[in-house]
Amino acid sequence: MVDATELIELDKRIAIARQNLSELTEQAAAFSGAGDEERAADRIAQQQAILDNLVRQREPLAE
Repeated sequence: MVDATELIELDKRIAIARQNLSELTEQAAAFSGAGDEERAADRIAQQQAILDNLVRQREPLAE
């Protein structure tokens, strides 16, 4: 049986990670300079890894 509380919590965390990715992408578009671009790319990659992990955790709960 699926724990609804766990599923809701994962959905919230996924939504936050997606929002963070959106904001980081917008910020990256405004940055100039190699150092800023590299930091932005690192932050985006880190947030994408978090999102991927959360989605993997959620998949078995949604079945």
